[in-house]
Amino acid sequence: MTILTDAQAAVLTTALTRVDGCIFPVTVALKGGAVGNVAKSLLKRDLIEQVPATDDAVVWRCDDAGQPLTLRISVAGARCVRGDLVHASEPQQAGVEAPLIALDCGAHPRGSRQQALIDLLSRAEGATIAELQAATGWQPHSVRGALSGVVAKKLGHTVASVKEGERGRVYRITR
Repeated sequence: MTILTDAQAAVLTTALTRVDGCIFPVTVALKGGAVGNVAKSLLKRDLIEQVPATDDAVVWRCDDAGQPLTLRISVAGARCVRGDLVHASEPQQAGVEAPLIALDCGAHPRGSRQQALIDLLSRAEGATIAELQAATGWQPHSVRGALSGVVAKKLGHTVASVKEGERGRVYRITR
């Protein structure tokens, strides 16, 4: 199982929409050295690969011989994001919608963990912390932090919490 952060998933998904499959220029808003950290972690997991750069604007680094290199989504990265088989010699076509995956790559195409939270909380029956944990793979304190920090503050949703009999505390987005 491959677990991706929202930033990693967004970078890979963007690369899939490009004809050349390159991750540069990165269009996701990342602060400081986050682009480098995301790229290094994806390289380490073979979800992207280094290839010769044809444009100076997309150079990642130069190899020992001075050849400029860029980063492109690998077949494994495409499989992870798309959840299906992608032939190595066929780059992704421009404009093709690729589902964002953050959980069980290659087995269950899903949205980002943030979107999983929103989807579960938007249901009429809401969701418990345990259900949100199962959907995201997070610890209970991380789920509660995402509820208050991301869902409520960043996205502006109102999250209601109600204790419901055997089910326990249930969370719902009310607006």
